[in-house]
Amino acid sequence: MGSTITEKILARASSRSAVRAGDEVRARPDFVVAYDFPGYTDVIFRQMKDEFGIARVADPKRFALFIDHMVPAVTPQEEDLHQNTRDWGAANDVPVYERVGIGHQVASELGYATPGALVVHFDGHISQLGTFGTLAIGVRRHLLEAFVKDSIKMKVPHTTRVDLTGSLPAGVMARDVFHHIVRVIGPSGCRFNVLELGGPAIAAMGIESRQTITCLAMFTGAITAIVNPDEVTLPYARERARLAIEPLASDDDADYAAHHTIDVAGLEPVVVVPPSPANTRDLAEVLGTPVQVGYLGSCASGRLEDLRAAAQVLRGRKVRPGFQLHVVPTSQAIMQQAAAEGLLTDLIAAGAFVSSPSCDYCFGRMGVMTAGQRAVSTGTLNVRGRMGSPDSEIYIVNAAAVAAAAVEGRIADPRPYLAGPAAHG
Repeated sequence: MGSTITEKILARASSRSAVRAGDEVRARPDFVVAYDFPGYTDVIFRQMKDEFGIARVADPKRFALFIDHMVPAVTPQEEDLHQNTRDWGAANDVPVYERVGIGHQVASELGYATPGALVVHFDGHISQLGTFGTLAIGVRRHLLEAFVKDSIKMKVPHTTRVDLTGSLPAGVMARDVFHHIVRVIGPSGCRFNVLELGGPAIAAMGIESRQTITCLAMFTGAITAIVNPDEVTLPYARERARLAIEPLASDDDADYAAHHTIDVAGLEPVVVVPPSPANTRDLAEVLGTPVQVGYLGSCASGRLEDLRAAAQVLRGRKVRPGFQLHVVPTSQAIMQQAAAEGLLTDLIAAGAFVSSPSCDYCFGRMGVMTAGQRAVSTGTLNVRGRMGSPDSEIYIVNAAAVAAAAVEGRIADPRPYLAGPAAHG
């Protein structure tokens, strides 16, 4: 019987010829990445010194830190945290990437998404590096071990395979696809497994669409997601890769815990209604619901394809008076390209408030809502209080639907707008 890509990566990382799901191994992460956040990196830095007597990491090239939350700082305490991270990075010769974008995206731009590599972080959204055939896992409670030891103890996870078939209809985006996966297999359908994605619909998707889907894997219960590297992702990844690792792929006869085939040919735009990321419905069920705030951004959905879709909806139109539309590109590189294409000009002309890359809108530090307000959002979560008052509501939709709602001041179908000005009254 063959092996999954996950089993192959963990066999290489643990210096074994082969491993199977359920095996206990000590695996050496190729990269250990994190963003600074109170109670996480600052505690790790202190524990390294006080509890383990370790002044410096042994191999700085394996580590990377990102400052992408609380940017810019609004209190002295936040700036103290950032300065502590800068100082620790300088003392350890570990790079600290600041104000270049959301770390999960920037990590791929900088080559940490090396096909065949093992990456660990305390945040599960690092799973989006799986787009490139990288096994990237959030090990929240065990990241300290990766800072103080060469390898970490872990159990080889089982893998659930999801094959997507059919061609996506116009106006349906990767966000719709992911939330439909949750609707089909359930929010625990991949519990403690790796979500391996494949099939002709995945093969037809570009890098950004795949990143959206892999980024959100945790909402199926998965510990991460991965796609076998192919001619879509390999040129991008090889150009940036920080390690010379032979890309790996699942065998045709690999053993999966479960195997699902989902046809997306008839899929319509979807919405995730509050207060749970599991509440996926057809967008048509909530059309006309008044909304006052729109957020287009996050590590999941602030890339060029999202900005292009929103700009297409808003070009030549105006955001409804009183509606707050926040647009936050996922990285500076994306923002620069969006500016070069004129997308930011279109969005600003329509009345969008465009901000530099940051995680702060997504977790409710900026652009907060008051009681009774509703938002349409491409953020990662719609739980109570995520974007301000616990008595506000968040409806998760695709980027085009955020823009359509900004025009109408209510949840709207973006497809008529995407068809062209003449197709919508």
